[in-house]
Amino acid sequence: MRKVALASVICYGLLMITGGAVRLTGSGLGCPDWPSCYQHQLTAHVSFHPMVEFMNRLVTVAVTIVSALALLVAFARSPRRRDLCWLGGGLAAGVVAQIVLGGLVVLFKLNPYLVACHFLLTIVVLADAVVFYHQSGIGPEQEATRFTPVVSTELRWLGRVLVVVLGLVCCIGTVVAGAGPHAGAPGSPGQPIQRIPIAFRDVAEAHSDVAIFLIGLTLASLFAFRRPGVPTDVQRHLRWLFELLVVQGALGYVQFFLHDSPWVVEFHILGVTMLWLAAVGFYLSLHEHPRRAHAATGDGSDAGDTTPSGRPVVASAT
Repeated sequence: MRKVALASVICYGLLMITGGAVRLTGSGLGCPDWPSCYQHQLTAHVSFHPMVEFMNRLVTVAVTIVSALALLVAFARSPRRRDLCWLGGGLAAGVVAQIVLGGLVVLFKLNPYLVACHFLLTIVVLADAVVFYHQSGIGPEQEATRFTPVVSTELRWLGRVLVVVLGLVCCIGTVVAGAGPHAGAPGSPGQPIQRIPIAFRDVAEAHSDVAIFLIGLTLASLFAFRRPGVPTDVQRHLRWLFELLVVQGALGYVQFFLHDSPWVVEFHILGVTMLWLAAVGFYLSLHEHPRRAHAATGDGSDAGDTTPSGRPVVASAT
C-alpha cells in the first residue's frame, strides 16, 4: 500500500509538470481528438507537438492505473480502514474527473476556464495522494482516527489560513496563465487563441500582491510557531514552506520581466507542485499521528507509538 500511495504522489506530480509542458509548448491540440489522438489513430504522429501531448496522455494512463490500484488495495487491506477507502476513492474519482475534464478541454479547443479547472483539480487530487501516502503508514483502524494536536487551536487555524491563501494564489495564477500568451496551442486566422478577457498586467499584479501577502504571513508564522512546546518538526516543515515560497516569488518576478518565458513558467509549475507537497506535509505535522503498526519489532508491541516530536510519516516524502 505504501508503494502504491507513493507512486500516486509521483504520478500526479508528473501530471502537473507534463500538463504545463503541453501548454507552454503550444501542444494543446497536438492530439486534436479524444480519446484517440487523431481520428481513429490512438498514438501520435512522430512530430513535436503531437508527441508532447501524447506523453501527457501516457502519464494520465499511468495515473489511472495507479489510482485504480490504490482503491483496490485500500478495500483489500485487512483490517479494512475507512479513511484509506475514502482517500483511495478520492484518487479514483479524481482521475475519472480528470479524464472527463481533459476530454472537454480538447473538444472545446482549449477553453481557458476549463484548462484552469483542469490544473486546479490536479492540485486537489495531488493533495489527496499525499494524505493517502501519510495515512497508509499509520496504525490499525482503531488508531487511525486518534490524531492529537501538537500545537494550540490558534496555531492550527493559522496553518489552515496559510493553506487557504496558497490555494487563492494558485487560483489567481491560473487566471494569469489564461490571460497570458501561453494558451496551449498556436492560433490561426480561422481559430484564434482563446484567452480569459482580462488585462494580463492587472491580474499578474493581483497575483503578485496575494503571493507577497502569503510570504509575509508565512514569515510571521515562523515567529508565531517558535513558542515553547511547538515540536521542531512543525517548525522545520514551516521553514521549508517559507523557503519554497521565496523561490517561487523570485521565479514569478523573473517570469514577468522575461515576458512569460516558457522555461521559467515550467519551473514555476514545478515549484507549485513542491509547494503543495510542503503545505500538506506542514498541515499534517500539526497533529501527532500513530506510527505504522509493526514498524520496529514486527510483533505489534510498538503499534501506535510516535516519535518524540510527533513527526508524521509524510515528512520523509516532502
